[in-house]
Amino acid sequence: MSAPASVLVVGASAAGLATAEALRRRGYRGALTVLGAEPHPPYDRPPLSKQVLAGEWDAARIRLPGPSALTEGDVTLLLGEAAVALDVGSRTVHTAAARALRAERIVVATGLRARELPGQRGIAGVHTLRTVDDALALRAALRTAARLVVVGDGVLGAEVAATARGRGLDVTLVGPQPAPMTDRFGPEVAARLMASHRANGVRPRPGAEVAGLAAAGGRVSGVRLATGETLPADVVVVAVGAEPNTAWLDGSGLRVEGGLVCDAHCRAAEGVYAAGDVARFHHRALDALVRLENRANAAEQALAVAGALLGDERPYTPVPYFWTDQFDARVQVHGLPSADAEVTFPEGDVAAGRFVAVYRREGVVTGVLGWNMPKQARRRRRDIGRRA
Repeated sequence: MSAPASVLVVGASAAGLATAEALRRRGYRGALTVLGAEPHPPYDRPPLSKQVLAGEWDAARIRLPGPSALTEGDVTLLLGEAAVALDVGSRTVHTAAARALRAERIVVATGLRARELPGQRGIAGVHTLRTVDDALALRAALRTAARLVVVGDGVLGAEVAATARGRGLDVTLVGPQPAPMTDRFGPEVAARLMASHRANGVRPRPGAEVAGLAAAGGRVSGVRLATGETLPADVVVVAVGAEPNTAWLDGSGLRVEGGLVCDAHCRAAEGVYAAGDVARFHHRALDALVRLENRANAAEQALAVAGALLGDERPYTPVPYFWTDQFDARVQVHGLPSADAEVTFPEGDVAAGRFVAVYRREGVVTGVLGWNMPKQARRRRRDIGRRA
């Protein structure tokens, strides 16, 4: 397959920019356009809930370095203009500014949008955290707040709770799980995480069901639980997950089910590919459709898509990976641990806060977690997929 004459990347965050960068590094000289809904230059998201929210970094520091071509002027970067429709047959993207952008190949990299609680819009003091504007608005709100309630006990909720506690706020972390991130870590490691939060002054409320928000004078005053109790709050962060940004693909004929469904080469249709959080691709090694929400996948999948665009098609079969920083712990996870897996601790000491956990299902290693032991966890990554 010869290189396409033109490529349009829809989405100007990590996956979209990395796709453009990979194409140029591999010598692609055709017309290349990157379309982004946000007005800001492309930036990195993981620091939003940590360094940016803590006030340690400003927004300029998280700006992503683009391909050298970006500064040379031969990548067209269109910012602040959302895609609203896709005509797959003509490979034309229509934008909110009534522009029609046509290219020989389209890459969908539109990422995610934050989920919200019913009725939260219009209540001052209620925040989600997905964009740099979200992070800056929340950071400003925390400067004058005393009590924060975080609704959601996944990765983002736990990170926000840890960061806010580091800023001295009274923090309550509410969620349905027995401990924060039980679904990701399993009960034993999640219990260690909850102990860390408690030791640092966060008040976890495990197994809590949120009934709604309390407000007075148009401003949030607390979070109502199904038990009838209200947790007082000056600020509430809603971190109940995210959904793929695929509404603009309605009517396109593409298969959208929990993301843009793709084959093993990240191809959704002839001439249309997907990369990053929005892509739900067929993972041949797992023989399953997989969608990965993490920074590492955004970079790796972009490389795979760029290769496919240039005729170097290879099945994309990554070993999933993500990390989280909370208090004094850097936790790195390889593979797909699960709450129902058998867990062993072959290295380190859980009580000392430095250990490796290995997850197995039916004797097969499915995941490896390193808690302040990155090198040791990385070495054991090669065991994933092997039978003990």
